[in-house]
Amino acid sequence: MFGTVNTYRQVIALTGPLLPLISFLARLPVAMSQFGSVLLVAETSGSLATAGIVGGTLSAGQVIFGPVLGRLADRHGQRPVVLAAAAVNACATAALVAGALTGLATVPLAAIGAVTGASIPLIGPLARTRSVALAHRAKADESVVGAIHSLEGTLDEVSFVFGPALVGLATLVAHPAVALCGAAVLVAVFGAAFALHPTAAVTAGAPARLRTDKGRIRVRPPRVVYSVRGSLALQGAMFGGCQAGIAALTAQLGVPGQAGIVYACMGVVSAVVGLSLGALPARFGLRLRWRVATAAALVLSVPLVFTDTLWPLYVVVTVLGAAYAPHLITAFALTERVVEPSRLAESMAFAASSLVAGQAASLAVSGRLAEWYGPSAAFAVAVGAAALCLTLALVTRVPSARTHAPAAQSPAVPAESEKLESATSEAAAAPSAAVRSGSAAPVLEGAA
Repeated sequence: MFGTVNTYRQVIALTGPLLPLISFLARLPVAMSQFGSVLLVAETSGSLATAGIVGGTLSAGQVIFGPVLGRLADRHGQRPVVLAAAAVNACATAALVAGALTGLATVPLAAIGAVTGASIPLIGPLARTRSVALAHRAKADESVVGAIHSLEGTLDEVSFVFGPALVGLATLVAHPAVALCGAAVLVAVFGAAFALHPTAAVTAGAPARLRTDKGRIRVRPPRVVYSVRGSLALQGAMFGGCQAGIAALTAQLGVPGQAGIVYACMGVVSAVVGLSLGALPARFGLRLRWRVATAAALVLSVPLVFTDTLWPLYVVVTVLGAAYAPHLITAFALTERVVEPSRLAESMAFAASSLVAGQAASLAVSGRLAEWYGPSAAFAVAVGAAALCLTLALVTRVPSARTHAPAAQSPAVPAESEKLESATSEAAAAPSAAVRSGSAAPVLEGAA
């Protein structure tokens, strides 16, 4: 236990104590915008079909343009990309609220929704990329990198529990427009704070000469990357099936208000288990973790199909949450291990977009199945996705070691990071002892 706490202390020493908090608050709008836009449009237009169209275009914008923002961040650095995306997203979200309140037609409202989704700052993927770069620059060992993935996965899970909860609370006491206006403020303030944090200099982008040289010969990612993206899309399908099934069953039981609470229980357990993954010893490699997590997701999701009352639903869904975070964390860790450091943000964005795409597609299909055949049909979608996910984990060859040198050893690392290292050496004095007790002294442990 002490070793795990010490490892997380090393992570915080690398990033500074404020960065995880800032990145968490900057992630909340991502979790709020999808749910909030559907509630807002449904409230103002009176049409669930229109709300679904706007929510769908928002998801499509995020899925399609997320990797583009990741590629821009790899090339030009996180700071300008996140600043621009946060500004556009805040304005687009405000425009979506104004359009909905003034009764704007479906097509222009959907177009605004697409811009809102396309401009969502990739705080989760970019925070992973930045923290991993800090760890490699400090020559930290793999246990620290693993703890980074666990911490980032936990922040994602908590944000996707609190985000919809905030939307629901704002809707209950006021109006969905209040929730989306809050999301616009959060992304403007904390998206900018994330971009301007001193650690952004470690992801300043590749120099123009190296971008030109690499642009002539684009290296395809290894096949395991595509398997991981498929696995994440299937994980999203599990989420969509569970959401539709939970909503359908609670409505059938006459307690629709319980749906959000049930889903939140799954998220809380998932976050707790995700954070505890930092305690796993190194002998539990990523291939084994991937297989165990997907097998657990399949075994634990099967009882959903046979659940037809409220309290068993709480129990089954809560226990199922223990399998989700390990899979997500392992998938992002596998992505980080096998892709080129110069394309890490793009690859992380692709991974996140795969999850969103799978969830959106599954929610549409399983929602219709739940209407036709009942909640068990929606839950069957989640079980089927879990089975395919396990199959991918079993048949995919996973490298036992890194296939590329870490960013600290890569020629694509800009010289600016060397200036940053010397500039922060005095500020690093206080927390450096905590990191040295693990593996190596960090570069930016004093940056807040």
